[in-house]
Amino acid sequence: MTQGHHTDERYDTETTPGDDREPLFPRLARRSFIKAGMAAGAAGSLAGCTGLLDGETGTAAAEVDADVDPGEHDEYYAFLSGGHSGDVRVYGVPSMRQIMRIPVFQRESARGYGHDDETRRMLEEAGGYTWGDTHHPRVSQTDNDYDGRWLFINDKANGRMARIDLKYFETDAIVDIPNQQGTHGACARLPDTDLIFGVGEFRVPMPNDGRDVDDPAEYGSVLTAIEPESMEVAWQVQVDGNLDNGDGGKNGRWFFATDYNSEGGVTESEMAAPDTDYVKAFDTLAIEEAVEAGEYEELSGVPVVDGRRDSPLNEGDEPIVHYVDVPKSPHGISVTPDGEYAIASGKLEPVCTIIEIDRLDEVEDPNDAIVGQPTVGGGPLHTVYDGRGHAYTSLFVDSQVVKWDIETAIDSEFGSEDAIVETIDVHYNPGHLIAAESYTAEPQGDWLISLNKLSQDRFLPVGPVFPENDQLIYIGDDDEGMRLVKDTPAYPEPHDATIVQAEKIDPASVYDPDDLAVEHIGGEDDREIVREEGRVHVKTYSQRNNFGYTDVTVEEGDEVTFTITNIESTDDIIHSLAIPQYDINVKLAPQESREVTFTADEPGVYWMYCGYFCSALHLEMRSRLLVEPAE
Repeated sequence: MTQGHHTDERYDTETTPGDDREPLFPRLARRSFIKAGMAAGAAGSLAGCTGLLDGETGTAAAEVDADVDPGEHDEYYAFLSGGHSGDVRVYGVPSMRQIMRIPVFQRESARGYGHDDETRRMLEEAGGYTWGDTHHPRVSQTDNDYDGRWLFINDKANGRMARIDLKYFETDAIVDIPNQQGTHGACARLPDTDLIFGVGEFRVPMPNDGRDVDDPAEYGSVLTAIEPESMEVAWQVQVDGNLDNGDGGKNGRWFFATDYNSEGGVTESEMAAPDTDYVKAFDTLAIEEAVEAGEYEELSGVPVVDGRRDSPLNEGDEPIVHYVDVPKSPHGISVTPDGEYAIASGKLEPVCTIIEIDRLDEVEDPNDAIVGQPTVGGGPLHTVYDGRGHAYTSLFVDSQVVKWDIETAIDSEFGSEDAIVETIDVHYNPGHLIAAESYTAEPQGDWLISLNKLSQDRFLPVGPVFPENDQLIYIGDDDEGMRLVKDTPAYPEPHDATIVQAEKIDPASVYDPDDLAVEHIGGEDDREIVREEGRVHVKTYSQRNNFGYTDVTVEEGDEVTFTITNIESTDDIIHSLAIPQYDINVKLAPQESREVTFTADEPGVYWMYCGYFCSALHLEMRSRLLVEPAE
């Protein structure tokens, strides 16, 4: 099978110096394409914003009921990446109220995350980094529909993947991925989330142990498959170029990732030299067959399959990785709800590229699987769906969201604008966008959130670091068009999101002791202080308005472990165990047990208290840690 670049009369023959590949897309027309896309986008935005041409700008949003009255619940959960805060934000939609923040890759005192033994150990064993950069939250699915069990989130900074238990809305596992720097995409193999994929962005020597440090030709990036139950790496595939974003097919076979820097450069000019890069279509079943057959190299304890273009596994008519030519430096890629197409966004070209997935098995040249390439506007980054045959693409350069018809794009000439239905201005420079349940087989088609990188004049000024702007857009009425409903400031710098019907998430309001690894202390009869040589284990509890012991006496130098349970059974009565001088701050929700260990190395009296205002006698809820001087 030929994995070369597709050429026909649509494309010019000018080549980039030092590159022997024939360009797939016309270089000379690029700027005119972008200008044309911007002009079309501006005109479309006037047509798409109801009332804009007749002077009734503010009325369109008022026609859409996005209010959620006090005491009422939202229809959807939205899980948004927190970016450099290393967490996941939980919004209600359509209210856009921030309900909770879930810490993932760095410590957070309000949840006691990273302060008790279990979560502290989890962070340390996952690399011990002090910060993370969350990007792509994805909820687990069964039969191509959200099942509400887990949410997975990547660490773009440190090459990690985390799992959040949606029963308790807390991080319960993190894997530090070997052979990978910068885990960018984070998506599942569907329909049943039997693998989670970490898309490795930065090329490094394989293994990165000091060899080939100044030989970029020997660098590689990898796609990583992770088993969701164990959160262990199953296998990796090494490829050419830098991987970027990814998405899974719907039938348990394909995974798609965009690629930039296919030429393997290390500077901006080198990385942006040729006119085309790739979409990589990973045949995950063929890759698993290669692993089972032993056709891999073990690196850092992981089987790594060679998926580079010149790999023997890519010879013949059944390659494990199909390399499809697309415009230079593509960014987002997503699979349509029906599983028929994978659509990649151009970023540096004003087009989206539509790949018919089934054709990958039928064509000799993988580029012949490209069935459409509409011009959508300046700086297309990401695409989502409404389930009615429409795609919505964020336009970073134009500061717009463009709505376009997929089948019209396939039926039209490459480069045509015929598929554009309308555009709407957003504020400003959108990165990701997400529509309700867009990643499933049945999107809801009512709400869309545009996650914009800039806000500028939208909010009260707060100094040189501005908030970003998550904007809620109603897309449920094709006749009336897209309507901007709300602005919501976001702490910078978030990235992507997932919107799930609330009825598909069933969180607990009280902990089940059987779900916790720590011993449950049920009350006064279970409390005890166990003393061994140099060690003290305090098993106690908390309740309104006291701890199980009024005093705990230890000796200077003792290793002290507190096992403590909040024995409240009423929802929302939170306690904590705080000993600030020993940097202890353990949060305890109803029926939750946590454990914390420290060395009592400073003699004195230290008040232990509850850091949550739990009752009228909250301030009296305290006891003493008495550290006696060593003899």
